[in-house]
Amino acid sequence: MRNVVVVGSQWGDEGKGKIVDWLSDQADIVIRFQGGHNAGHTLVIDGKVFKLRLLPSGIVREGKISILGNGVVVDPWALLKEIKDIKQQGVNVTPENFMISETASLILPFHREMDEIREDAAGEGKIGTTRRGIGPCYEDKVGRRSIRVMDLRSESNLDARLKNVLLHHNAIRKGLKKKVYKKDDLKKDLLKIAPEILKFAQPVWLKIDEYKKKRKKILFEGAQGILLDVDHGTYPFVTSSNTVPAMAATGTGCGPNTIDYVLGITKAYTTRVGSGPFPTELNDKIGESLGKRGKEFGTVTARKRRCGWFDGVLVRQTIKISGINGIALTKLDVLDELDEIKICVQYELNGKTIDYLPAASEDQFNIKPIYKTFTGWKSSTQGIRNIEVLPDKAKAYIHALEDFIDCKVSSISTSPEREDTILIEDPFKI
Repeated sequence: MRNVVVVGSQWGDEGKGKIVDWLSDQADIVIRFQGGHNAGHTLVIDGKVFKLRLLPSGIVREGKISILGNGVVVDPWALLKEIKDIKQQGVNVTPENFMISETASLILPFHREMDEIREDAAGEGKIGTTRRGIGPCYEDKVGRRSIRVMDLRSESNLDARLKNVLLHHNAIRKGLKKKVYKKDDLKKDLLKIAPEILKFAQPVWLKIDEYKKKRKKILFEGAQGILLDVDHGTYPFVTSSNTVPAMAATGTGCGPNTIDYVLGITKAYTTRVGSGPFPTELNDKIGESLGKRGKEFGTVTARKRRCGWFDGVLVRQTIKISGINGIALTKLDVLDELDEIKICVQYELNGKTIDYLPAASEDQFNIKPIYKTFTGWKSSTQGIRNIEVLPDKAKAYIHALEDFIDCKVSSISTSPEREDTILIEDPFKI
């Protein structure tokens, strides 16, 4: 038995959906451990496209159990809509193949509104939030006032919990001259959907313990990327949860000794959605070309992604922070037509060279990348499934990248199709 954690080693959008789907073929259980419906995964299976937001990627595979852990924040209305939509695509979602941690916090309408209010008021200081209420919900969780899945079981308990959380939010809303929420209206709305949510509710930590005893293979699925981690990312332009692999233990209720292998999904170039520092960003024809060839638009928001060269300094840093054992290199084929390709190997800050991302946001905006340049291979790698068939210059780029980040490349993705993957090391079979 081996249990694998999959995380993004950059700012998200690295192609985790395809890799998780590819790995879920071997896994018995697929678990989301943080984030919410702000994180989109696009899966392409036999030419059919599935766009998931909150549901784990394993849900599209028959015979797999999919779980939302306690570290996930759940918009119950968005979840029920997603379940309805995916059922229309022929995917079965039942309490036998899907469960939610009873201790997961719920995103409520005032969370979404607060997200929008803050972002609109921030002006040039916008973080680039998806406006889905993720951050305000996590704030309530830390403030010990959130509504959790289990609270839907008791009307009297829900009444007391709503009274507590609205005491906080309505005070803020009054100050902002916004309409206050009525407890009874919210309670009525929640009780209406409670049966549909509660039928999936389970003590997830206990179920995981059962699966471990039965020697089931567990795949822990991260959302966003390490550079959006609230502690280790480009703060304050980050998400509101920990995206590092260690969160797989905290966000599901299993010990860290459950984790056997950490796979970091890594794009062969770099992208970012929303605001924040981006040292290798390309605001030129090359950046436009990467975006066009890579179809760089957000699964959830449809926002255009910012594109740039591969930042080796950042990826090397996230690998050390995360304990990544190997990387799955994605979208190599997007680089096929370039005359030359660059890797950032150092930064310049105030006339000095540094080999890590400084913690201060001001410095992160001011650093300048120092590149190493490689000759492009100018031939198609799309669909290649054997590393020996790759062009020599593509192999040289991969080996140079691998050496610089000090981590082995365990697989290479050469198209959105699940089968178009070069497997070098199988995380489940090492």
